[in-house]
Amino acid sequence: MSVFESKVTVNKPAAQVYAFLADMNNHRQLMPDNIVDWTSTTDVASFNIQNITKLSLKIEERVADTLVRIIPAEKPPFDMELKWELSEVDGATQAAFTITASLSMMMKMLASGPLQKLVDEETTNLASMLS
Repeated sequence: MSVFESKVTVNKPAAQVYAFLADMNNHRQLMPDNIVDWTSTTDVASFNIQNITKLSLKIEERVADTLVRIIPAEKPPFDMELKWELSEVDGATQAAFTITASLSMMMKMLASGPLQKLVDEETTNLASMLS
């Protein structure tokens, strides 16, 4: 398994960060510019990664103020899990975003850079959106 992780501190209570992340409609604001054709509900989002693939993701598990776990809603190009873990420290929230993906050696060479960029961009965007 390949693991891509990024952490950020958001100057808001965990309940507020969780409320934002627990709604897939809000995730569009975290995505990079190469995400197109976005459609979403509270639980599911479908989109295209420009010139790469189409994905459909759904929230599989919500644990109030601490966890949002997202899995593919349809068969993806590779098995993956996306996870937001939150912990509150002195009124601010530590948010860790992890993508775990089952990548072949070839896919790892192709996808590692873009997946790491994705987790870094999403955490950066989360911090700036909720600051």
